[in-house]
Amino acid sequence: MKLKLKNIWGHFHTITHHKNQVMKNCFKVGLYRQGLLHDMSKYNPVEFVVGCLYYQGNRSPNAAERDEKGYSSAWLHHKGRNKHHSEYWIDVDKDENGNYYTAGMKMPVKYVVENFMDRIAASKTYKKEAYDDKSPLEYYNQGRHVLIMHPESQRLLESMLVMLAEKGEKETFKYVRKNVLKKK
Repeated sequence: MKLKLKNIWGHFHTITHHKNQVMKNCFKVGLYRQGLLHDMSKYNPVEFVVGCLYYQGNRSPNAAERDEKGYSSAWLHHKGRNKHHSEYWIDVDKDENGNYYTAGMKMPVKYVVENFMDRIAASKTYKKEAYDDKSPLEYYNQGRHVLIMHPESQRLLESMLVMLAEKGEKETFKYVRKNVLKKK
């Protein structure tokens, strides 16, 4: 596979647009540090070069790499470095009989919120004019059956996605800022 200049520019533009969308939305709810640092690993050559090689513009290059290879090296790198992904929080736990199993650990609320913002930005980036406030929930529902996520973290994420679909961005962001991220 050969790197093409248009793919390099296209991938850079796509990830930067996505990052800026997440940053703008994180700022609206008071997550300034997370907004600034969101997805910086995408600029690391391990992720960036793969992104350029598999760039299509209408979906994640990780999906295209996965289609070809059966896995995505860029995704494996990315999820292990970004705490807003539920996959970062997968670990081994023990049941009441002492048997080990793979489980989703409870995510800090600020990372669940960043995950929510990430889903909005990804939907806007790839759906473009076809985006509406139901898009992130629809995308989530397509893959929810394969998620390994702590039930409490999953309930919070789903509640924000449903609220967005039903009440819109302005009201949902206000609720997140004042209720979900409220200082104790």
